[in-house]
Amino acid sequence: MTLNLVLGSSSARRKDLLERIGVIPDRIASPDIDETPHKGELGRNYAMRMAQEKAAAIARNDDEIILAGDTSVVVGRRILQQADNADMQRGFLELLSGRRHNVYSAICVIDRAGNAHSKMSISSIRFKRLSASEIDSYIESEEGIGKAGGYAIQGRAEALIDWMQGSHSGVIGLPLYETRLLLNNAGYNVA
Repeated sequence: MTLNLVLGSSSARRKDLLERIGVIPDRIASPDIDETPHKGELGRNYAMRMAQEKAAAIARNDDEIILAGDTSVVVGRRILQQADNADMQRGFLELLSGRRHNVYSAICVIDRAGNAHSKMSISSIRFKRLSASEIDSYIESEEGIGKAGGYAIQGRAEALIDWMQGSHSGVIGLPLYETRLLLNNAGYNVA
């Protein structure tokens, strides 16, 4: 039986990242879940819970496997949500300026038998100390609106990062090494 892949995400970035490894989802479904962090929840646990809940929220046919993910930007114990507006983005960038933060990118695959398998990619990033004009310029680009932490590493923000350790694709939104591993283990062969 041929397996069909359902991407449980409306993120164009995740779809583009999958295409980098030759994977085209057969169907895209956007999960509708509450993404509010639990009181005291650590960023790592939050990202994993979100990936698993997103995958579980997608209806699956017998010939389908589900892939869902979550990427969380965390400073200390603070989870930075998606920047909805310029003021929120400014606050995030001021907080991130000159500091190291972690990006937790969790993925969950539900295989044909209905079993969930998850993996986590952890990346550490440090922005250079950002001047007010650099923050203003980045905000004016509108690139970070709708992005966790208020920035997109695959764009202009990449030139503001002076140190990174981890998965570049994970910071964008889908760690490709872990994704390939889980898909292959679920019987969806990725070369």
